[in-house]
Amino acid sequence: MKYDVIIVGAGPSGVFTALELIKQKSDKEILIIEKGRSIEKRYCPKEKTKVCVSCKPYCHITTGFSGAGAFSDGKLSLSYEVGGDLPKLIGSDRVQELISYTDKLYLEFGADKKVEGLGNNEEIKDIRRKAIEAGLKLVDCPIRHLGTEKAHEIYRKIQNYLLDAGVYIRFDTLVKDIIVEEGVAKAVKIADSKTKNNEEIIYGDKIIIASGRKGADWLKSMCLKHEINHVAGTVDIGVRVEVRNEIMEKVNNVLYESKLIGYPEPYRNKVRTFCQNPGGFVSQENYDDDLAIVNGHSYKNKKSDNTNLAILSSHNFSEPFNQPIQYGKKVAELVNMLGNGKILVQRFGDILDGKRTWQEELDQSNVKPTLPDAVAGDLTSAIPYRPMMNIINFIKAMNIVVPGFASRETLLYGPEIKFYSNKIDVDKNFETNIRGLYCLGDSSGWTRGLMMASVMGVLIGKIISKE
Repeated sequence: MKYDVIIVGAGPSGVFTALELIKQKSDKEILIIEKGRSIEKRYCPKEKTKVCVSCKPYCHITTGFSGAGAFSDGKLSLSYEVGGDLPKLIGSDRVQELISYTDKLYLEFGADKKVEGLGNNEEIKDIRRKAIEAGLKLVDCPIRHLGTEKAHEIYRKIQNYLLDAGVYIRFDTLVKDIIVEEGVAKAVKIADSKTKNNEEIIYGDKIIIASGRKGADWLKSMCLKHEINHVAGTVDIGVRVEVRNEIMEKVNNVLYESKLIGYPEPYRNKVRTFCQNPGGFVSQENYDDDLAIVNGHSYKNKKSDNTNLAILSSHNFSEPFNQPIQYGKKVAELVNMLGNGKILVQRFGDILDGKRTWQEELDQSNVKPTLPDAVAGDLTSAIPYRPMMNIINFIKAMNIVVPGFASRETLLYGPEIKFYSNKIDVDKNFETNIRGLYCLGDSSGWTRGLMMASVMGVLIGKIISKE
């Protein structure tokens, strides 16, 4: 069996590759191979059980059609300055142009027309003034907020559109290997994702890797086996911070999401806020080997009394170390160990006092955890000193921008680790040194987030449709 285009992974970059090929009226036969289920069959049992049951063989929040996007907060960043390094590859103007185009596609499938972070110029100036005082940079970035439940609906419409247009999608199927002959990608070896059996070889003229952050380990193994050129990527080690809505009220109302960047003393690593969820809920995602990672969601119609956001400390390693993904996993494993396999939560004041947090102390606090099965404990016993100090000093700086942010009752959940893949060496058409093999989205190491990953898919769709 042979296809014109084989797409490995049905996350945003893979989905929008197929979508753009259809929009360009391409007659190419397209196959998407997805490890998880179709979107209507993705369901997290925690909605009923209230605790994570560690679904096997994969977590339904992170795996399946549209990847983690289906259950994410669903924020589309509408500025080229946010979401990775794609502007360095194809230019800022081109990226901004593609963002505008891709945004229209999301609107076509039902995205909310409202854009957050526009207007309110005087209020934004005041927030920026405080950020400068704190030694932080406020990045201007309009946001289109889909909402967790709305994102699910939008991606369901896209899935059905692709199926109706004749795109083949193999669900519950994993790619075990890429077949490379004399420097050319020829085919993929697939198997049933549950049993790992029923192997099959499928040939394709173009093979596009769009496996997302969830596929970082697999892609690294492919790079090593097939000598795909790459360099060690960045690993983000951080926490998810939760405060009362009253603390974040001004920022929430004016910007919806404050994208702040700092380089706190003494180490000067890049530290940033990410994925702010006004009235949102802290959540858990499970990766391979039952690795529990914290995240956050925000719904359109269901709200909590709290706002949560990630604070991430970025680390780049030089020779001889070349295993940033494994490093991040080891940190996460230590935190999970202390939480007995659960997400750990600690009050900021207890961190400053050098003590763990106890459940009875959480029960007495103004900030009530929105992740009810998080375990009170001590993050500082697991997160390395350097990123922990970066996070602490960044929170103190944030307190100048948002008074009360560094309250003793502010909650820190961990681990929040972003497993960005090793950065794949690609040309401006996203082709690797293996002819016919392309790499997109977060799996490529070039993007971070829904919009930029979608943009990469749109662009490769445009390029391939002309060939």
